[in-house]
Amino acid sequence: MNGTHTRRRLRRLGIAAVGAVVVVGVAAGPAAAHAEVTASDPRALAENVTLSFTSEAESETAGISELRVVLPQGIAPDAVTLKDAPKEWKLTATPDGYAIGGPALATGTDAEYSVTVRQLPDEKSLAFKTLETYGDGKISRWIEVPTDGEKVDNPAPLLKLRAAAPGAKPIAPSPAPSPSPSAVVPSAQPPTAAPSADPVAAAGAGEDAQATSGKAAGSSTGAVVGAIAAVLLSAAAGSFWWVRRNRSQA
Repeated sequence: MNGTHTRRRLRRLGIAAVGAVVVVGVAAGPAAAHAEVTASDPRALAENVTLSFTSEAESETAGISELRVVLPQGIAPDAVTLKDAPKEWKLTATPDGYAIGGPALATGTDAEYSVTVRQLPDEKSLAFKTLETYGDGKISRWIEVPTDGEKVDNPAPLLKLRAAAPGAKPIAPSPAPSPSPSAVVPSAQPPTAAPSADPVAAAGAGEDAQATSGKAAGSSTGAVVGAIAAVLLSAAAGSFWWVRRNRSQA
């Protein structure tokens, strides 16, 4: 009797243990997927650091097609270059970070890629908020940043940094580009006569000038003709006087 009771009790304990494992597995299932980041040199002010990202697939119907990342303060979009990514995936800078994507990955395939950052900022940790877009339009948001050690449901990829190396300094900003030749202001040229503000008035002035010139020419011609007429009249009068004189003497 005691043996039967013992077997029943063990059987009950076994069933309870299996049930507990199942419950734990179900509870852990949704939280299994996550996004994370690692660094080749996780120190503040480190230069030319490779950041490797992994976004675990959580959709059973479609693959990841794009990842949109918001960069933490201290890393500019133009300071990030693509190092490695799935085939045909491209990186495009955005106002607050970058987007990387291409043909959708096979369903259940994690998205893994790496970028090179010119320099990490002088911080203790960096959060890279990430949006995962799947081929069917579904979006997973890994954008929550835990504070005071609290747990969050959708944590952003978080990179903890060690202290900067001795003597490490922020990289000086790139010098401003020199102005192109086309941007140089040309030297001043001698002033030219300003065109008439009123083309009609200018044309009228030209006609008046021509009329005045014509009048002057007409007056000069009249004076010459008058002089010639006076000479002819004088010659005619002299000839008439000479003929009359000769007749009277005869």
